[in-house]
Order: sequence, then structure tokens, then C-alpha cells
Amino acid sequence: MLRGSKELLWAFVAAILITGFYAFVMAMTGKIPAAGELFGHTLGILGFVLMILTETVYSLRKRTRSARWGKMSEWLQFHIFTGLVGPFMVFLHTSWKFNGLAGAVTLLTVIVVISGFIGRYIYTAVPRTADGAEIESAELERQMLEADAQLREWLAAKPQISQTLQQRIAALPDVSDSGLMAVLGRALIEREYKAQWNREKKHLDARARAQMAEIEKLAERRDSLRRQVSSLAMARRLLALWHTVHIPIGMALFTAAVVHIGGALYYATFLK
Repeated sequence: MLRGSKELLWAFVAAILITGFYAFVMAMTGKIPAAGELFGHTLGILGFVLMILTETVYSLRKRTRSARWGKMSEWLQFHIFTGLVGPFMVFLHTSWKFNGLAGAVTLLTVIVVISGFIGRYIYTAVPRTADGAEIESAELERQMLEADAQLREWLAAKPQISQTLQQRIAALPDVSDSGLMAVLGRALIEREYKAQWNREKKHLDARARAQMAEIEKLAERRDSLRRQVSSLAMARRLLALWHTVHIPIGMALFTAAVVHIGGALYYATFLK
């Protein structure tokens, strides 16, 4: 499952470097790089190439799951990286002018990027293997029962504090919501759950607090699996809905971009 945010960090670093080079060109020329000049053209071309890679290579990899050229999670990270850096370069290519078709392309680009962030958030709500394959509910339930058994086994081995700990664990909020909030608001739910853990530990003496810290990971894993089991169907429905919106917008963006490029080549190059 995609949990980290390495691709976001890489995209941020790349954007900083590109911005630095953009500022250097501005300082050397004394003006904003024009879209029709060499530097502006280069930004636009490279950005568009990255956007093409965003829309093609990940989709091809998804359709060839039998291939062994990289994990799905790594290709998704590449998809997100190019989907952020490419539009950023195209945005700089505009020279801060958003009239006509170029303005429509810019607006569609912003919408696609925002939609991509939403899609990534929903995507991470669907449990997956390291290779990106979805984990079925039966396997999730098996893992949840296993984690629950481990938790009960740990408590049974500490009878002197088991009752106190069980009371505190029972006081934690219910995490089995299957509604829309369970998917879209899961970051807030997880934060509140962690805060509740910390509040419950304050009611224990030092020895019990140390013991509770030992089982915190076990309980959090069990309850995380409970959340995933209960919200899996909703997460899949939201992801399907997101695809029905994101893909047509992406197609509209590339159609407008191709028309814009064709017009730019015709008027700025072939007529000269």
C-alpha cells in the first residue's frame, strides 16, 4: 500500500530547482521568459512530455500485471511525480498569461492536478500489497482476526494489569464506520484515535503505562484493519467515481493541449 510520500518530496525538490533556474533566467534577461522563446518553449515541451508520460506509462503498467518491470507502487509514485512536475513546468511556460485556449489549458491542468491529489488520497484508502494489487476483504478480515488474537494473547499473559488495560482499550473510539467520512476523513479519525490513546494512558500508573505502550502498535494495527474492512466497499465506490470524473477531464486537457501546440507551431513557426 502506498503510505509514504516520497514522490511528493521529489516533486517538491524538482519544483524548487526548476523555480531557481527560472528565476536565474529572469535575472539574466531582466524579464519574464516568454512562452514563444527558447526557454519558454523548452519548459512547455518538457512539461508536456512529462504529462504524456503521466497518462501513458502507469496505465500501460496496470494493463500488464504479469510484467516484472517494477512494482505497481513504484510506477504510481512515478505517475504522481510526473503529474506534478509536468503541469508545473507547463504553468511556468505560460509567462503568466492565461488568455484564450492557453488559459483553458492552464485551468484544466490545475483541475487535473487537484483531482490527482484527491485520487491519491482515495487510492491509499484501498488496502494493497507491496506490488499495488488490491487486498480482498476476506484477507483483511483474516489479518484483523490474527491481530485481535495477538492482542488477546498479550493481555492474557499479563493478568495483573489485563483488566485495567482492557477497560482503557474499550474506552477508545469505535473505528468501524463504513460511511463516506471513514474514507475522506480517515486522517482526522486516525489523529483523534491517537490522541485518545494518549489521554487513556494518562489515567494509568507508570507500570501500566509502560505495558500499554507495548500493546499500542498491536491495538492500532487491529483497529486500522477494522477501518479498512468496514470502509473497503465505500473506498472502491469512491475510487470508481473519481475515475469517471478524472479520466474525461484528462482527455479534455490533452485535446486542448494538442490544439494549442498545433496552433502555436502554425502561427509562431510555420508562418514566419
